[in-house]
Amino acid sequence: MRFLLDDEQRDFARSLDAMLSAQDTVTATRAWGDGDRGPGRAVWARLADAGVFALPVPRAYEGQGPLPLETAVAFVELGRHAVPGPAVETVAAEALLARLAELGEPGPAKRFLPSLASGAACATLTLPEGGPYALDAEEAGLFLAVADGELRLAPGHARVRRSLDPARRLAAPLSGGELLATGPAVAGAARHARDWAALVTAAQALGVGLALLDRTVAYVKQRSQFGAPIGSFQAVKHRLADVLIRLEFVRPLVLGAALTMAPGDIAAAKVTAADAAYGASRAALQLHGAIGYTAEFDLSLWLTKARA
Repeated sequence: MRFLLDDEQRDFARSLDAMLSAQDTVTATRAWGDGDRGPGRAVWARLADAGVFALPVPRAYEGQGPLPLETAVAFVELGRHAVPGPAVETVAAEALLARLAELGEPGPAKRFLPSLASGAACATLTLPEGGPYALDAEEAGLFLAVADGELRLAPGHARVRRSLDPARRLAAPLSGGELLATGPAVAGAARHARDWAALVTAAQALGVGLALLDRTVAYVKQRSQFGAPIGSFQAVKHRLADVLIRLEFVRPLVLGAALTMAPGDIAAAKVTAADAAYGASRAALQLHGAIGYTAEFDLSLWLTKARA
């Protein structure tokens, strides 16, 4: 099994990195947390133009896939740039609807997948065993709720709650709503959606960890103590080397999980990626010193995302 990307996949990652760098996602994420969704929507529009949200969607529904490996590649860059919004949830909703169609319920896929693939709409959802809250319910054009063997179009959401990450706003779906599907197919589709959600969350966590490492390396090169950059101190070098090694061990796990789409592989990738991202956040916080604690410092965008 190959764990290296081909030239086309590497070019795709580089193009997304360049595009998101030019989009000033830091400003967009801060604005999203303050309730101004305009800059974030502009970022989403560029991602949609690049085909990111078409990658999980079958060609029969105006998508390009399903392409889990390319989707994972894209979500590493989304994590690296702290892109706001329900990106993971949109992919999970696409996977849910696509699998439901495979299991004999094509109506919801025909109705919703083309707009999700094009980026004209974004989605959020709640799944069994996934907790009661959905991300960015007030922003999502499609709010799906799976419970008791039923898939419903939520009629709205309850009070919006803030989370540790200011850009992650949570709300529970209101009960009732249009019944889209019911029966065993819904449970199977929900499991498939959870697998896709875990995969892209793992990829996103890897990107978050890489961003924390890059920013910390840049900081320790310019921060001086005792007449020398602190990055020249052996203890600092060792700490950052440990972070790098952990993140590099995550990469083949994520790519391997995307190739196999086996639930066990995906779970291992998600656990390892989340641990590595959290470890990177702890190292970044400590090596930045007191400035790392401040919400005004851009590092906080990745620190809170890693924790959340």
